[in-house]
Amino acid sequence: MDPFKLIILSTLVYILCFENIGKLVEGRAHYHKKKGSGSSQTQPSSPAPADNDQTPPYSPVPGTRPVVPSDPYPYPYPDPSPAQGGPCIFDVTSFGAVGDGSTDDTAAFRSAWKAACAAGWSVVHVPSSGKFMITSTIFSGPCKPGIVLQVDGILMPPDGPECWPETDSKRQWVQKDQHCLDHAIAQLFFMSKNIELSGLRIQNSPQFHIKFDGCDGVLINKLQINSPKYSPNTDGIHVENSKNVAIYNALIANGDDCISIGPGSSNVDIQGVVCDHSHGISIGSLGVHNSEACVSNITVRGALIKNSDNGLRIKTWQGGSGSVSDISFQDIQMENNTNSIIIDQYYCLTKACRNQTSAVYLSGVTYRNIKGTYNNVQSAPIHFACSDTVPCTNITMSEVELLPSQGQLVDDPFCWNSYGIQETLTIPPIDCLQDGMPESLQEVVACCQ
Repeated sequence: MDPFKLIILSTLVYILCFENIGKLVEGRAHYHKKKGSGSSQTQPSSPAPADNDQTPPYSPVPGTRPVVPSDPYPYPYPDPSPAQGGPCIFDVTSFGAVGDGSTDDTAAFRSAWKAACAAGWSVVHVPSSGKFMITSTIFSGPCKPGIVLQVDGILMPPDGPECWPETDSKRQWVQKDQHCLDHAIAQLFFMSKNIELSGLRIQNSPQFHIKFDGCDGVLINKLQINSPKYSPNTDGIHVENSKNVAIYNALIANGDDCISIGPGSSNVDIQGVVCDHSHGISIGSLGVHNSEACVSNITVRGALIKNSDNGLRIKTWQGGSGSVSDISFQDIQMENNTNSIIIDQYYCLTKACRNQTSAVYLSGVTYRNIKGTYNNVQSAPIHFACSDTVPCTNITMSEVELLPSQGQLVDDPFCWNSYGIQETLTIPPIDCLQDGMPESLQEVVACCQ
């Protein structure tokens, strides 16, 4: 096992709620010294990446990275000399963690976190020599700035419900064979600021692998997620009520949305992502239960989406309100997907959804340099199903070329109440896109402030 890779096997859940955390990192070499003492500690190792690490190297386009709130400590953190001192090391084994794969190490992790949180400018270190079993837990704040959670070993869950402590709610966990609907999330970051995740591997989460809710300033880099193709609700990365989020160089293979952007999200930059056997990159679903949803300034570029049910999708429920604006999909390669480009404002999980007049307003969606293949021989790879009463406006199509992986070209894209322009000819042609703007738009649109 390659160190510096966090592995969540099956059903591990932990929640982090804190402010001004420094990083969750793959590890770096530092000189370390105990706070308040002159004795140095052995620094965590820094091995080279594994040969099978296929995360695509991708340099973010200059000037596109979201502005992250400032951290009181310099970033990236300097490597101090012994004379300057360095961050305190809180090794979980010093707090009682065993790392034998069977002993419950949850209390030791909580204690190490609590000490680092109070000290600031600290590293919670999980050594490479162990497999540490922890149950569902919460690492809470607020913390002093400059906290690093460095995972060189393996984090793993108990074997199953029979092994879980009595203090754990078994309703926090999903037993897929019983189709439980509880959302067990491998990692949840809630109301947190200044977060970086780098070099992590997460495997077989019961549902969402990583979720950010109410966060500001998130950088994700060199992340690997893997779960089976038919694992339900296993979204790779889910973002909602969060802003200033950057997701770079991720390799995600899962059974639901590769990346999903929920309500309240803004200023999200996604670059260099590979999605395999997933539901593609989705904005939504939005507007469920007649709710307001506001999403803006989302950029996806340099991505590869392959063997997936969907490619690029925006999905909203009837009856919602709010708006989706300033969305850019650029330089995307498609390989053998079923549906390539979709706007679906009639999203529904059952056949019982009733028609409603209000809808989330979609405007300013750009598809540029989207090329590749699709495997659906019954319908065209482009599908714009906008609301009857709230049209989609300012859709831009440029250099879109989608061809069948086999068979003949399906050349009849679907458009409903969709307005925009073709900057270049598309394949298949999308002549159904209407020019200009609808006359009655202002009467029915309730935009986000």
